[in-house]
Amino acid sequence: MIVTLTPNTTIDLIVFIPKFVPDTTIRATQTYHSMGGKPTDASWILGRMGVSSHALGLAAGAIGGKVKRLLEDFDVTHDFVEADGETRINTVVVDENSGEQTTITTTSMTVKENHLEALRDKYIAALDQATVVITGGSLPNGISPDFYVDIINLAHEHDVPIIFDASHPNLSVGLEAKPTYIKPNQHELSSLVSYPIDTIESAYEAGRDILTQYGTQSIITLGKDGALAILKDQTYRIPPINLDVKSAAGAGDAVLAGLAHAIHHGHTIENGIRLGIATASAVCLHPATAAYDIKHMQQFLPQVELLPYP
Repeated sequence: MIVTLTPNTTIDLIVFIPKFVPDTTIRATQTYHSMGGKPTDASWILGRMGVSSHALGLAAGAIGGKVKRLLEDFDVTHDFVEADGETRINTVVVDENSGEQTTITTTSMTVKENHLEALRDKYIAALDQATVVITGGSLPNGISPDFYVDIINLAHEHDVPIIFDASHPNLSVGLEAKPTYIKPNQHELSSLVSYPIDTIESAYEAGRDILTQYGTQSIITLGKDGALAILKDQTYRIPPINLDVKSAAGAGDAVLAGLAHAIHHGHTIENGIRLGIATASAVCLHPATAAYDIKHMQQFLPQVELLPYP
């Protein structure tokens, strides 16, 4: 069973505007509500493939209910702990003139100690049947990044591979528990290592250091430069596929889904990377976060190249 754990559930509001102009009313040309949150995105993406997963996490209020309904649309089972307040709404603003994309995050959920204890109990119970875990994302106010150390250590205690995707400081703290895989983008990796990741060479250097220090394998997404996979026995450069990108929101989460798909089915991790990159490319063609057309994913799959590096 694929288990996803999302401590800070999210709905994304994606707004396309002709051009950002301060101090004026801007009329959106397109608006979408979609799934958000890295692990729940991965569950939603897997569900579109017809692959079941079990989603855990913290949810609250009417927006939390919408997260559950979106997962149910693709037969994802869920067992969220009901927190106080509201699951957050994040706004993704796409400037059609410049092609730039900006995400505005919010905080609206209140988490208490009893909520965390209940979530931990549900997670431990799920680990008995888990084949792989995906976790990550931001944390609600009041939760220390050490939360991820506990989640990763529990997976190790149950001999379950765990894929971790977060930004600083959660990424640096969680790495201390030595997750099986991480999937940083270049901005997240830059914050982690405290120097710019602006070339494939710098990404390779950072990924090798992570592998040496923690034994953690990295799939680093590099935007227009494609991706770099630094595994224990091999490093691959994955060139980008030529796309007319509508929105990249959720593309990285598709890579998480591809990795989990491979581990769950006993396939090579290389197959998981190919599936993840193909699905991420399909996500980029869709304006809504983490949404995609299966036909596009199937079209891109044979185009994904894993080239030995350096």
